Amino acid sequence: MKEQLNSILENARAELEKSADVKSLEELRVRFLGKKGELTAILKQMGGLSAEERPVIGQLANSVRQQIEQKIAERGEKLRSEAAALRLASEKIDVTLPGKDIPVGRPHPLNAVLDEVKEIFLGMGFDIVDGPEVETDHYCFEALNMPKSHPARDTQDTFYINDNVVLRTQTSSVQIRTMEKRKPPIRIISPGRVYRSDAVDATHSPLFHQIEGLVVDKGITLSDLYGTLDLLMKKLYGKDTQIRLRPHHFPYTEPSAEVDLMCFNCGGKGCPMCKNEGYVELLGAGMVHPDVLRGCGIDPEVYSGFAFGIGLERITMGRYGINDMRLLYENDMRFLGQF
Repeated sequence: MKEQLNSILENARAELEKSADVKSLEELRVRFLGKKGELTAILKQMGGLSAEERPVIGQLANSVRQQIEQKIAERGEKLRSEAAALRLASEKIDVTLPGKDIPVGRPHPLNAVLDEVKEIFLGMGFDIVDGPEVETDHYCFEALNMPKSHPARDTQDTFYINDNVVLRTQTSSVQIRTMEKRKPPIRIISPGRVYRSDAVDATHSPLFHQIEGLVVDKGITLSDLYGTLDLLMKKLYGKDTQIRLRPHHFPYTEPSAEVDLMCFNCGGKGCPMCKNEGYVELLGAGMVHPDVLRGCGIDPEVYSGFAFGIGLERITMGRYGINDMRLLYENDMRFLGQF
């Protein structure tokens, strides 16, 4: 048995030295030291030894096990070190090589301008509210002083789902919902998608975005409307920007006005873009009609307010000098990559 144990030790040393990787090393460990290994097989024969021989063989067997385990540990450490060195050599990075250009996403022009407009109004103490795009006739028209027989409804080119449900033509419907739920003072903007049955061209689309604004409180006047819009345009287009108000008519405001922006192309001198007027039409606004306030449960003898509706596409096109609205929807990366 002594010869067998010494033979196992010599064989183990030789085989372990030849092992090429951690996997083969584990296989050798199982072969020599496992439950069905060569050393275990020898130890099972110790029952046939005399009482004098058993301690001697047991001590030798333990020594053989310890030496094999030590050899396995040493060989394993060496193999792992060699593997790590090989991996480091194969994964070497040349830090002098130029980096790869990684494309970075940017906000869409519409989102960039909308975020800026939101920040401006939040700075003035406005809340941002939202409402449904599929709207009832009441909120989209009737509560805004446009009954079914009103001629202004013909000019809206509305998408009707049925006689009483439409795709909203303006976010003014959110104003009505807000005034029904809140008591003055009210100071909100309601940006969102709106729909009108327009043919697609450079300045029209059946889907576009509107930013509606509403202020209701005691003592609100037309000068408050002018000051709010003047500040907005100066923040968007620069401190030298000028606006003007022209008398107009909207069913839901009285008095009403069209708001023009000094032409950003010619600086007010006159050019083909502004038809030599020096200003371009930008948005509609006015003082909230008393009937609209009354219909929402607000006493027009106590409170007054102003409202305005800005086309997001229009101010975005002005901001970036875009001359065709369709570019904003076609998602051409050559176009979007410029922003």
